[in-house]
Formats: sequence, C-alpha cells, structure tokens
Amino acid sequence: MSLLARHLESNGIITLIIGSAIDIVEHCGVPRYLHNDFPLGNPCGIPNNQAMQLEIIQAGLILIEKADQARTTQRTLHCWKDEVWRKDYALVDDSNAEELRLRGERRRQQQVDDKTAGKPRAAMISDT
Repeated sequence: MSLLARHLESNGIITLIIGSAIDIVEHCGVPRYLHNDFPLGNPCGIPNNQAMQLEIIQAGLILIEKADQARTTQRTLHCWKDEVWRKDYALVDDSNAEELRLRGERRRQQQVDDKTAGKPRAAMISDT
C-alpha cells in the first residue's frame, strides 16, 4: 500500500495510510500516515467499536487537510483494549517453534497442491 500511495500521489491523487506498522510505512516514505499502536490487521480500531473507528477516520481526514509537508506521520492516542497481544506478537521461541515449523510445512504443501490443481494463486492463509 505504501508504494501505491506514493505512485498515486505522484499522479495528483491525495492518499492517506492508516496502519500499525510504523517502521515499514515510514521507511517507504508515504505522504501521510496515521499510526495506531494496534495489532496488525486492525488499523481503524477495535472491531465493533464504532466510536473509536469514527474518531480514527476523522483524524485521518483532518491529517489530509492539515498536512503541509511530505512524509507526515501522526500518532493517535487510542489504546487497544488490553496489552495481552504484545506478549505473543511475532513470538518465535522454544514454546512454539515446532508448531510454527509444522504450519510452514502445511503451507508449503498447500501451495504445491493448489499449483497442481491449476489454481492461479494459493490461499493466503493456511490454518489447517
């Protein structure tokens, strides 16, 4: 998305990225970025929390209006419902290494099976 935003901006289309991966997005140099310190996959807030989601979207619209220089990053003050997600986020250690290895094997096999079946792309996520 970051590279697409840069391309669109270079062609006169205003963009805004709302997300949670500040290191990646800032590295790509997007014109406007609204950062939320949330688990990945939840850029606009806690599911079903419409008030939070509306505030985040409004902050994004204000950022579009007010940003007067390229590569503008703004952080929201919103917090996730708890901090438990941080404990396991991207955790790879002895407690889950075997599970992750097996999931990788299943994923690779799914890709082979999908290719053999003539599918143009393998499914994005394999939890089987």
